[in-house]
Amino acid sequence: MNQDLEQYHDIIEQLKPMIHEPEFSQILAQVAGSVPKQKRFLLKMELKRLARPCTRLIDLRGHVDGKCKLYEYENQEHYLDDMAIEVFERQVRSFGEYTVGVYEAVLNTENNYRVMHKKEQQASSQPKQPDNSTLPVSRGYLAPIMPFGEFAQRGEERMNYSMSVELFTENNKSMLATTVDLSLSGLKLKISKEHRFKAGDRLAVQFRGLEHEYMLDNRQGVQYVIESIDRNAQDQRLHLKRLFDTSMPSFDRFLERFIHGNKRRYKVNMDNTFDAIHKKTYEQYYIPNFTSIPVYIDSTDGVFKPRYALANDCNRQDIFYWNNEINDLKLGYLFSDERIRQCLTYPKGRQETYLYAFHHIKNEKVYFYSASHEELLANPNLHELFLSYGSRKVSWRVYKFQVQEVEPKQSHRPLSIADSISESVKRQNQPPTPRLMSRLRHLSHIALLTNVTDDSNTLCFQKLPLNRAKLPSLKVFGHPRNRSPENIQVFRFKYANQRRESRFMLRSAVQLKVEDIIIEGHTEDISTHGIKLELKTFFHKATDSQVQLSFPQLQKVTRKYDLSNLSYQVRHISNERNVLHLSVLNDENSSATKAFFEELIKNNKNKLKAYRDEEDIPGIGEALRNIYANNVPNVAFFIRKEGTKFVPDAAATWANHNRLTNLLNYQAPPGEFNLLPLFEGFNGPMNFVQHTLSHIKPHQRPVMSELFVAFDPNKNSASEAIKSCYIDQFANDDQRRQFIAQALEQGQFIALKIFLARTGRPDIDRLQSEINYVGVYAVHRAKQLEEKLWNINGVGDIVDITDLVMSRYTFDTQAIVNNYERQLHHPQKSIEIEQLLNAE
Repeated sequence: MNQDLEQYHDIIEQLKPMIHEPEFSQILAQVAGSVPKQKRFLLKMELKRLARPCTRLIDLRGHVDGKCKLYEYENQEHYLDDMAIEVFERQVRSFGEYTVGVYEAVLNTENNYRVMHKKEQQASSQPKQPDNSTLPVSRGYLAPIMPFGEFAQRGEERMNYSMSVELFTENNKSMLATTVDLSLSGLKLKISKEHRFKAGDRLAVQFRGLEHEYMLDNRQGVQYVIESIDRNAQDQRLHLKRLFDTSMPSFDRFLERFIHGNKRRYKVNMDNTFDAIHKKTYEQYYIPNFTSIPVYIDSTDGVFKPRYALANDCNRQDIFYWNNEINDLKLGYLFSDERIRQCLTYPKGRQETYLYAFHHIKNEKVYFYSASHEELLANPNLHELFLSYGSRKVSWRVYKFQVQEVEPKQSHRPLSIADSISESVKRQNQPPTPRLMSRLRHLSHIALLTNVTDDSNTLCFQKLPLNRAKLPSLKVFGHPRNRSPENIQVFRFKYANQRRESRFMLRSAVQLKVEDIIIEGHTEDISTHGIKLELKTFFHKATDSQVQLSFPQLQKVTRKYDLSNLSYQVRHISNERNVLHLSVLNDENSSATKAFFEELIKNNKNKLKAYRDEEDIPGIGEALRNIYANNVPNVAFFIRKEGTKFVPDAAATWANHNRLTNLLNYQAPPGEFNLLPLFEGFNGPMNFVQHTLSHIKPHQRPVMSELFVAFDPNKNSASEAIKSCYIDQFANDDQRRQFIAQALEQGQFIALKIFLARTGRPDIDRLQSEINYVGVYAVHRAKQLEEKLWNINGVGDIVDITDLVMSRYTFDTQAIVNNYERQLHHPQKSIEIEQLLNAE
């Protein structure tokens, strides 16, 4: 790029997507209005140069700090590293094809040796900059908070239009103002700050600008009431609502024709629609990637019963953990009326507990056991026995259990645009059907179940003494097989990256053969083209390996097909390397394999359970999704990539003030969270986010880690107030316990479970009506927003597990309770946290 134009780099990037638009010249004039006319002409020529089609091949091998691989695009073969591929695809989306601009951007990535050398030369020639160490460390980790579902729906279009009006108060005092926008039933005005108003005041408005231009005569004025007032240093903005107590049909007809005839010229105000698209896209990233299980609780006659669960690809294995040997879902065991009532006795924002569970298999039958934290405290003689024995089982699980109030009306999520736009919009804005609402009308709470099991807490519990002679006494925590729990229907909200075919739950023995080694296991779900299975031992081969499967149990039900040594290919391996996703390998036997499973599924539709892609009541999956999105109790966060670094982009939660939000609010302006604890440790940057997002792929189950935070909000700087460490930075449990003790002496201890996944593509189809609408009036803004949202690389959850961690490191109940409110500064003791973490 010409050095004279380097200063306009941001403007060029902004205009790239609009270069082929018919209104490009007008958009250029609007976006680059402050640029001198001669330079604006050069900008236009530069953009046209960058948009020229390109046929040059790119080979970055030996030119970048990254591993290059073959990358094909439209029958052209390039050799690019991961960063170059990301830049290539992003630039192609901007230009719409492979152009000179794409070629040049790929050759100038930040890890290109030539670019790095040039930067080093420039840095060495620059005078030394003053020390900025006094600047807040947290400034680069701020993330705006955007509660899901919180956007305005307009009942009618609002047009930006500036004209003079005269206002009359109820005392007939006159003053002049200027309109900002107007609609049939509302008005926004700009007026001098010297005038005093309050919400509820009535005003009569004379449209002087319209009277002059259109000879409108309306002597009595149009009646409005002040809904709200925005004040700033220069002026104040009045939001007015039309009062229709006096009929004015001729004015109404005139105003409707005026807005309809001029909305393209003066532009419709679409701020709320852009806000809606923004927030809905983040929801679309989040919903497929959370690992928690939202269970919807029905309250009838004072009794709480679980009714529905919302599934996605990341939480389904936690749901199906509760299948018994005949694939009946027994998840309802966890959601007893007593446990829900116990949580509701706690203060708002702390209505939660922890559940511990395992299952025991005897005579090929599954027996489920579970206990809440409170139930174990009420049985002190069995407390350690349950934890010690259960944690030794492969099926051991630890859950956080949170209860949140909901309202059935939250199931309705209309578009942000008015019914009058089109019949399609009007249909989408229709509220849920009475039949659907009748199924939701008694829902009062969501009980959110989050699996927080990991090696650290399991090993801690395994160290507790185990008296095997007392094991029969654990039957008080067993769930009787002759008393079934409440049935929970599992629904799956459909999103763009869902599977191409239904998968059916089936637990059946399987033998996996690889390199003459046979590994036993069982299937978890099946489909015509693929299988998910869990092995009893570690799988040592890599993804894309070929394996042979034999199905001894299924072979007993068919003589038509030979179910031994069927060829499959490994598509995904879990982090524990014992859960595999396989697809049928296309060989001479593949058609027989597919035919058997197709026939098995077809003949057993009434027995095999699948995700409810075909809902018994249309729309219930989306309704449940909307309710959960309006009640997310933990903190969702989103990560984008800037150069080679992953940085916070946004956060979302509906939680009010609690221990976690108090931490994230530290040194953050209103409406933002400070995600510094996830990135900066006591002695510098921590690489969990960077490393995880660099190594996982979209649609993989989120990676989980535990974060310890010593927090003293009375300190003035972030580096002093927040001392963070991921659990694997400690050498042993003694160091972890000392860290907690030291944090309690100096301020507050907070433990967080961090879940992090790589995002796939956003589900633009679900936003198409709103995107089409803004594209009519502001195509450049729509493309800018779409480009920004495509740049989200990571999505995660932050879950507060402080009480669980303190409990497992043997802190007593009183210490746990005191830690809730501990905010006072305490003098530092002789052993500093830094000394502790640096100890050998």
